Amino acid sequence: MSVASVGVGALRTAFQMLFDAVKSVQEETTMFKHLLGDIKSTLNSLQPLIQEIEKYNSKEGLEYFTVQMEKGADLVQKCSKVGVWKKCKYTKKLHQLEKSLRRVFDELKLQGVRDARETLVSLRNIETAFSRIEKNLVMKSNQPETVKCSYAVPEPPSVTVGLDLPLRELKMKLLKDEKVSMLVLTAAGGCGKTTLAKKFCQDQEVKDTFKNNIFFVNVSKKPNLDLIVHELYQLKGFEPPVFQNEFMAVNWLQQFLKKARHNPLLFVLDDVWSGSESLLDKFDQFKFSNYKILVTSRFAFPRFGSPYHLALLNDEDAMALFHHSASSEDKSSYTSEDLSRKIMKRCKGWPLAIALVGRSLRGQPLEIWQKRVLEWSKGSSILDTDKDLLACLQSSLDALDKEKTMIMECFLDLGSFPEDQRIAAATLIDMWAELYGLEEEILTIANLHGLTTRSLANLVVTRREREADGYYTEDFVTQHHMLRELAIHQAIQDPIEQRKRLVINICGDNLPKWLTEQKYQASKARLLSISTDGAFSAKWPNMQVPEAEVLVLNFQTKNYALPQFVEKMDKLKVLIITNYGLSPAGLDNFELLGSLSNLKRIRLERISIPTISKVLKPLKSLQKISFFMCDIGQGFNNCSISITSAFPNLEEMNIDFCSDLIELPSKLCDLSKLKKLSITNCHKLSALPEGIGKLENLEMLRLRSCTELSKLPISMKNLGKVKFLDISDCFGIKVLPKDIGEMSGLRKINMRQCSKLQELPPSVMDLEQLEEVVCDEQTKCLWESFLSCLNNVRIIVAKENINPNWLQKTQF
Repeated sequence: MSVASVGVGALRTAFQMLFDAVKSVQEETTMFKHLLGDIKSTLNSLQPLIQEIEKYNSKEGLEYFTVQMEKGADLVQKCSKVGVWKKCKYTKKLHQLEKSLRRVFDELKLQGVRDARETLVSLRNIETAFSRIEKNLVMKSNQPETVKCSYAVPEPPSVTVGLDLPLRELKMKLLKDEKVSMLVLTAAGGCGKTTLAKKFCQDQEVKDTFKNNIFFVNVSKKPNLDLIVHELYQLKGFEPPVFQNEFMAVNWLQQFLKKARHNPLLFVLDDVWSGSESLLDKFDQFKFSNYKILVTSRFAFPRFGSPYHLALLNDEDAMALFHHSASSEDKSSYTSEDLSRKIMKRCKGWPLAIALVGRSLRGQPLEIWQKRVLEWSKGSSILDTDKDLLACLQSSLDALDKEKTMIMECFLDLGSFPEDQRIAAATLIDMWAELYGLEEEILTIANLHGLTTRSLANLVVTRREREADGYYTEDFVTQHHMLRELAIHQAIQDPIEQRKRLVINICGDNLPKWLTEQKYQASKARLLSISTDGAFSAKWPNMQVPEAEVLVLNFQTKNYALPQFVEKMDKLKVLIITNYGLSPAGLDNFELLGSLSNLKRIRLERISIPTISKVLKPLKSLQKISFFMCDIGQGFNNCSISITSAFPNLEEMNIDFCSDLIELPSKLCDLSKLKKLSITNCHKLSALPEGIGKLENLEMLRLRSCTELSKLPISMKNLGKVKFLDISDCFGIKVLPKDIGEMSGLRKINMRQCSKLQELPPSVMDLEQLEEVVCDEQTKCLWESFLSCLNNVRIIVAKENINPNWLQKTQF
């Protein structure tokens, strides 16, 4: 018996099993009677097709179809025993089965009941067609050159601005670098990716290189390889074949690429969406020097190499595009330079926003321009008036399927921070740990990378170190104003009482009307964000946010008082207070936090600690506190209560960029439950208290970039639970404690750039648990003499790799 007949027999048996099961269960139960009737109708349609396959002895795809039907029969049998409480679950499964059977029907119908011999004939026809194409190309190559880009390549707009430099860089990367076969051109929607790709195809150097072998394919959200290959066939002037399945289309594409080896070939795959990696794989499977692929996408596709990020327009180019968009052909339309600058400030270099706003104002009187600017100044969003821009940006969120729900939530949370301000990665780590259970810091960073690859935000990593050690203090996120408005627009679609995020932006003392008039019930928001500017001086009205778990307060004044309603936020877990002014500010009403029994994390930025230490109340649930660019002074030594009473259960403390910290307050050494202590970039810190050895539960001690620190306390030998010690960039340290070997739990030491360290104490030989040492070449030599005793130690020579872009103005 032939393999084909076995396959057909199995399919016929599986079909009959499913048919009988549907018929039997439909008679036994009424719960799924309607659905089973639909499935039975589909099976009746399938039956003649299966009989035709049996007649022609075809085996193509039968195994897949057989498995589908066997699974279906098993599912239907289970439905006869399902209780009412599982009806919803099995209803969904039966819907999926019915859809699956319809796909089987479509596949069999498309197959056209051709047998295996017909398939081979089709393949031979493809090869024959390619031979004709190849001959045709050879004939054309022998004719006089008349270079024209393929009619498949659309023309770019008649006027383009700001693309000359990106065009040169694209050509440098894609044409000059032989190692690059595929380049992903990425940016958010409406930034000009497609326009640049069209301009690239029409560039004379590109046309001279690829001649008539430039193919511009619009891929879109749901790519269809059959249609793409079908179009390629037509472009070459041959009768397009009928593909019985995707395998045939892939085979044809492979033949096409093999034949194209002798002629330079450029594919532009435009508007490729996330989830299309398999399509890119099919085009990128052949590597030869004269074959290039340019991909435009909102998604970076890092698997295919380093992408090219298209920058937004600078001020000069943005103004040029706006003037072109706002002016009529006879240049008679009114354009006010002063109003134009205000509008450009709002659009912030986003090409689509600039073009759409310009067109909407074209030919309009001065008062309409003024009205638009006035509305924006009062908090109105550009997305409220430009629906095309909203639709373009919204599509990026629509592309996030149910599996990417977390990415969506994280994106929306970024709207909680002020416009044009960096968002500390450490802030988001605290927020998302409590909102979404992302206890591991790397999960938050992974989500930020996910937002970055989708062009929804920009994670800036200041140091690109090969070995990750959980140090994210200097990393931050930026987001373009337009994307921030999109996040806020999404957040305000629900009534105020129903919103998951309540974001309040206040200019001067102009409080929202709904807040002053108290025309709302208690909010159900889990996240409350309040941003005020330097002119704010009003008193807070009472707010009811009993469900809030995260409170973000952003301000710019020299002194700030916590709103009185904070003491009633019983579910509050995270408090983020950020002063965006130039110097640390005083903070009043800090004692209100004493009533919050669930508060776990506090982050203070540019706050004067002495102003709060005098009114400290016990924060019994607090597990983590972070001070960033704060004035520490004698704050902890003048507390109204003992440090252990204020923070009885504190497990983590971070002190970063606190420029007035000269000596770590000795009272901090009484925090016996502390597990993580991080002091970084405190350049005046010269000494640690000898009492640090009392922190017997400490597991991580980070003293990074404390350049004036010259030595470590002898009592550190008592820190037997410390697993990770980081003294990197502590240039002043000359010696390590002589009994450092008693830190028996130590597994990793980062001592990169400890340039004054001349020797290691012999006790390092006792560090039996030590697994990794990160250092530079000079320090490596010091360790090598002990390696015979430290068999499990891996020495990593770290090279300084600072991101050169972090100080520059970022894209978002």
